[in-house]
Amino acid sequence: MTVDLDTFRSVLGRFASGVTVITVVDAGGRDMGMTVSAFASVSLEPPLVSVCIDHAASMYAALRDAEQFGVNILASEQEALSRRFSGVESAHRFDGLGYERGESGVVLLDDVVAHMECERVAQHEAGDHTLFIGQVERAIVRDARPLLYYRGGYARLER
Repeated sequence: MTVDLDTFRSVLGRFASGVTVITVVDAGGRDMGMTVSAFASVSLEPPLVSVCIDHAASMYAALRDAEQFGVNILASEQEALSRRFSGVESAHRFDGLGYERGESGVVLLDDVVAHMECERVAQHEAGDHTLFIGQVERAIVRDARPLLYYRGGYARLER
């Protein structure tokens, strides 16, 4: 017996997660980014992380074809940035934002809790999503509180 979709959605909504912006440079050299809460650590040795992307996402093909991607873990004051990257992909999404380019060329956003540059080492189709596994090549962290996503809205860590 399979759980009904509404119950499944309700259960998943009760799992608090951090909020990331995944960045990639597409085959045409254009910067792309999207908000992703389906992010997780996979392994410490080697250092692996995963992101799970819907096949219908505007950035799906670019991420599928890219060898490198960036992960930006958003800080509690970056809700507007999360909303900016959760809408329909736009050629102007990065306009006016502070960022630097990583060694791999991906965008690493300013003032985030942490960012990582990853080399894609595997991808696995799973239903209507693909799970992308990246080996972390470089990472930087700063002392800040993370932005959280819980029950369909944003939340902040209170400790």
